[in-house]
Amino acid sequence: MATINPYLTFLGNCEEAFNFYKSVFGGEFNYVGRFADMPEDPKYPMPDEDKNKIMHIGLPISKETMLMGSDTGGEWAKQTQIGNNIAISINTESKAEADRIFNALADGGNITMPIASTFWGDYFGMCTDKFQINWMVSFNEKSQK
Repeated sequence: MATINPYLTFLGNCEEAFNFYKSVFGGEFNYVGRFADMPEDPKYPMPDEDKNKIMHIGLPISKETMLMGSDTGGEWAKQTQIGNNIAISINTESKAEADRIFNALADGGNITMPIASTFWGDYFGMCTDKFQINWMVSFNEKSQK
């Protein structure tokens, strides 16, 4: 069974927002990753002012639900506006299920990040469906090992 979680994108104040959400919901962050943690890519140099921004953060809300988020920057920041800064994140139980769901959602829409293995260990992709809804599809490859 897949799980669905809200994914919020911020324009530089993700850490502040998630500290607020933590004060509201309680709990502890399950992960805090910064853009400086990403492997360097000469095609996409990371500006110094973005290195301390949040690449990914997760706050468990219940056993089934995780509030997730990140800051945006560079080319992606131009597309982010308050109102379109929410995506639905689906975590699947298999790579095949991730492929099936991702391909179905992307059909007639726009792939913003092709589904592939990532440096953080997930098989992951992002797309906007034909109804302009943002989706993130993920399978944790480490969970099968």
